[in-house]
Amino acid sequence: MALEVLLIEDSKTQAAQIKETLESVGLQVRVAYDGPEGLREATENPPVLIVLDVKLPSMDGFQVCRRLKRNPVTQHIPVIMLTEKAGPQATISGLRAGADDYIPKDIFASEHLINTLQELGILE
Repeated sequence: MALEVLLIEDSKTQAAQIKETLESVGLQVRVAYDGPEGLREATENPPVLIVLDVKLPSMDGFQVCRRLKRNPVTQHIPVIMLTEKAGPQATISGLRAGADDYIPKDIFASEHLINTLQELGILE
């Protein structure tokens, strides 16, 4: 059975691209398009990994990450923040919120994401 990843991303275009990248390495991907939906999905059916955008409607990715890390059901799940919000301050905020990695959406994002999955032991 393929490992399941939860992607929390409000842009349908970007969600499709990230999903394609993850599926290309044999992962199954579920998509939630906002924070509350992502939290619900993660709690009801915990994935092996959560890929989280920072800029989300109603609740930003930092808030979502903090809630995931405070919840006993989801606190053990690695969270990778994948976002356009780059820069040292945003990165520090992401890691402080509990993210396991913080990846800016740039031309290296897919490669960086795959490397992080290997480091976390999710991919062989």
